[in-house]
Amino acid sequence: MNHPTDFAPLPTGVRLFLLPLPLPPLGLLLRQMAKSVGRRQPGLFARLGVHTEKVFLLDPTDLPFVFRLEPRRDHPHIESCRREVAGAWDVRIAGTLGALLGLVHGAADGDALFFSRDIIIEGDTEAVLALRNALDDAELDLLAEATSIFGPAGASVERIARHIMPMASRLTGLTLTRWDRD
Repeated sequence: MNHPTDFAPLPTGVRLFLLPLPLPPLGLLLRQMAKSVGRRQPGLFARLGVHTEKVFLLDPTDLPFVFRLEPRRDHPHIESCRREVAGAWDVRIAGTLGALLGLVHGAADGDALFFSRDIIIEGDTEAVLALRNALDDAELDLLAEATSIFGPAGASVERIARHIMPMASRLTGLTLTRWDRD
């Protein structure tokens, strides 16, 4: 498990490269992933209970955009948007991309990230705890979810990506899959 200090911000060059990135293609991928997670992991959204109606703003502070998650039980939705037009939210979870990915993939302890101030939580803390518990139970792997959108070819795409991910994780310092922990 990573220590909270292991989550440095993305290098400035990477952030500058991402600044003009058009968000609609990323949004399309995210929406497809949300549908896939809803089909493959229905318990994740069911576990949120009343919090499925909340808006979670996931704010990777080292990226020029944020993610709005609306974990509706029957129609989960996530979109990317520029920080300045993110709109109203019930919960904001902010930290470097590395810290947020480490949290999702189980490579970092949420309490340690919070107390070390590697992540900042604002808003409905009960909803945050429900989301954290749901993610922990689901053992979500974003690579598996992303490749599942390719349907029957997804397994082949995932196998190829799993060979590349250890090197990509070492180069970026990011926990890119649930299984690339040391």
